[in-house]
Amino acid sequence: MPSPPAVHAERLHKRYRTTVAVEDISLTVDPGEIFGVLGRNGAGKTTTVELIAGLRRPDRGTARVLGLDVRRDRARLRQVLGVQLQDATLHSALTVTELVRLYASFYPGPVPADELIESVGLTGSARTRFENLSGGQQQRLSIALALVGRPRVVILDELTTGLDPEARRHMWATVEGLRDSGVTILLVSHAMEEVERLCDRVALLDAGRIVALDTPAGLVKRAGFAQRVTFRAASPVPDGLLEGLDEVERVRADGDLVAVEGHGELLQAVSVALVRAGVVATETRSEQAGLEDAFVALTGHRPEPENS
Repeated sequence: MPSPPAVHAERLHKRYRTTVAVEDISLTVDPGEIFGVLGRNGAGKTTTVELIAGLRRPDRGTARVLGLDVRRDRARLRQVLGVQLQDATLHSALTVTELVRLYASFYPGPVPADELIESVGLTGSARTRFENLSGGQQQRLSIALALVGRPRVVILDELTTGLDPEARRHMWATVEGLRDSGVTILLVSHAMEEVERLCDRVALLDAGRIVALDTPAGLVKRAGFAQRVTFRAASPVPDGLLEGLDEVERVRADGDLVAVEGHGELLQAVSVALVRAGVVATETRSEQAGLEDAFVALTGHRPEPENS
């Protein structure tokens, strides 16, 4: 009999009064995968993973983790699923070590406290009370508590919010190490660089719906172009000059600033065409399309800054 998916959600729906937070979301996450849930604030990311974790009851739809129904099999689920959510509320008077040991007592074979505290970069704060930790340190502690029971599936919601660049890179390495050990990770984020680096596949959410589900490279491909060349034209570009090139898919002009999107040897094709037409181009830049471009193309929105 084949093993069940790490996560399987089918037609999850959740409404709060007049607001539909999650609208008929279905997805499947394979064992050992880092699966990203990407979207702007308010897109339904956190509600979706709370439904998958069994922390909220859906109005309709079902969710399973490793074959366990997240509502009926809650006791068994807690032994295989670790969850780190934003704004965790913990006992303010307990120290980092005390909290990790408390959570470790809930599991038969937990990660040793000192090892876990070191893995999230909190060794120097092990004796600090939760109420005296910075926001970034509290975030790292909540991640440690999600991992203490050696879960087979982990949900991480805005993993690196509030972390400085060095701590962020350290946390990324920790997540990659988890994946290498066979742990399945559901990563909620609005940080493009984080998702591009870590995720095998990504569900792009907008207004409570999945608008696209693919690899990061696949989402970029869906945006309709692979490269962009921008330049300032010293004189008008003749009508149809660039649109007629095989490599060009779209041309947009804003005054003298021209953006050309396409594929193949785009920069060379554009440069040759401009020279032949006698158009002088300055401030020329060439760049590959990225996940942020795909986000804009597929949702119509700009992503928020990573510190929002």
